[in-house]
Amino acid sequence: MVNRPVTGIGSRITRRLFAGAGDHVAARNASAWLLPTGDERTNYQLRRDMRRYRDDDEVDAVIVGAGAGGGTLAQRLAHAGWRVVALDAGPFWDPDVDWVSDEAGSHHLYWNEPRVIDGINPVPLGSNNSGRGVGGSMVHYAGYAPRLHPSDFATYSRDGVGVDWPITYEQLRPFYRDLEEELPVAGEHWPWGEPHSYPHSPHPVSGDALLFQAGCHALGIPTKVGPVAITNGRFGNRPHCIYRGFCLQGCKVNAKASPLITHIPDALAHGAEIRADCMVSRIGFDERTGLATGVHYLHGGVEHFQAARLVAVAGYSIETPRLLLNSANRRFPDGLCNDHDQVGRYLMVQGAPQVAGRFSAEVRAYKAPPPSVSSEHYYETDPGRPYQRGFSLQTVAPLPITFAEHVLAEGHWGAPLREYMRDYIHWATFGALCEFLPQPDNRVTLDAQTDRHGLPVARFTFGECDNDRVMAETAIATMRDVLGAAGAGELMTIRRYAHLVGGARMAARPTDGVVDPDLRTFAIPNLYITDGSVLPTQGAANPALTIMALAARAAAHLVG
Repeated sequence: MVNRPVTGIGSRITRRLFAGAGDHVAARNASAWLLPTGDERTNYQLRRDMRRYRDDDEVDAVIVGAGAGGGTLAQRLAHAGWRVVALDAGPFWDPDVDWVSDEAGSHHLYWNEPRVIDGINPVPLGSNNSGRGVGGSMVHYAGYAPRLHPSDFATYSRDGVGVDWPITYEQLRPFYRDLEEELPVAGEHWPWGEPHSYPHSPHPVSGDALLFQAGCHALGIPTKVGPVAITNGRFGNRPHCIYRGFCLQGCKVNAKASPLITHIPDALAHGAEIRADCMVSRIGFDERTGLATGVHYLHGGVEHFQAARLVAVAGYSIETPRLLLNSANRRFPDGLCNDHDQVGRYLMVQGAPQVAGRFSAEVRAYKAPPPSVSSEHYYETDPGRPYQRGFSLQTVAPLPITFAEHVLAEGHWGAPLREYMRDYIHWATFGALCEFLPQPDNRVTLDAQTDRHGLPVARFTFGECDNDRVMAETAIATMRDVLGAAGAGELMTIRRYAHLVGGARMAARPTDGVVDPDLRTFAIPNLYITDGSVLPTQGAANPALTIMALAARAAAHLVG
């Protein structure tokens, strides 16, 4: 790879605005300063002036997916002077036009292509674990951005479950710090894992968060505000959060972080091309050299091939294994990089049960970031409990349609359902994230069914183990205790899942995983995977920040 000097609008802005200013964040990533200062939320000129490559231009890197992993990688490589093309199967979102303050009107943000789910505990796929379009699922995530704990990187050595990562927390720490500054993250000083602070002060807490704090305090459970990747005060040209409650529908004011606004603008300014509505069908491979040659993709019903010296896949934990399996050839008859039957295995979801409680006073939980206050008090293994590893607790603030799912889960229909919905502002909802363990038979394979492109769709098979079930029930009991201690009357419980990681995990040896510690596939030296599918374990923390940090670390390795 050849590192070319940075040229164009990005370098000019960086020199003009930040030379000598000591603003290391803007010098590293000027995205927040490249956004408009007026009423519009998108720098249309930056998109119109975007560099465009021909398919037969052999670019330095082609990236599949422009979400947490792909968007971060594209920005880092483009900033270093690489010629980068990032392809995404969904649109290049325009917050002013495409996002609405309406739950039902926001379903187009999710990956709605067909998938097959089965297993002992089939996992519904959609709004809380699948994204599409530039920015990926971070467009509609809640904004919660915690780090993993040091213990997460050695669960087998410490607790006898899961697997040890081939890297340590200390190796990821500087990338966590960089990303927390770039998003930026707001929150109180964090006492769990490795204690650390955040660049923005904590947001004001909502009504449900006050109740969460009161209930936890009564039970001796420590809590903290944040951490959320939502601006508290101006950051570049991004405004303060206005607490409108629609974080999961796409933040129309650009206060909540997603790669669409935190990394893609700087990538464009440094010469990257973002090609939206491009479905990658398979990875090109030269059997003579043993190298990836680029990607085949479909745009407007026409097949194209983008040549590249390096291919990075960042389609996330369903689509990344699916793409590798759909890229089978004579050298890899069972799927690309699948010599040891590791592709698609060890896919994990977090158990994410929620408990809602009714209070006589109005709560109006939506008037703050959904994960306003949280606790990692139960995150680590406790020898006194009948399971290994643990869970975190947080406020979740569902909007009305999502709250209706809680009511339906309790069996209420018709007139009773309407009565509960009229009572919506009196309810507070708390959620848990449970660290379900990696299991080899929880996996993605290809189904006989095909999608509208004629490609075999993914089949996701999942089942909980005993450790998973006991932990989830303990988390539910704990949330019910907290709500009771806060003074709640009636309680409602819903059992659900959140987040997807694994499926192409990182390992020290090719027999144990798909990529090495630098996220390069063991089988093909110029093929990288830079999304959440590489996580060997998942912790009890939302994965977005860790995915971005891993992608930034891989970029540093490539650039260096």
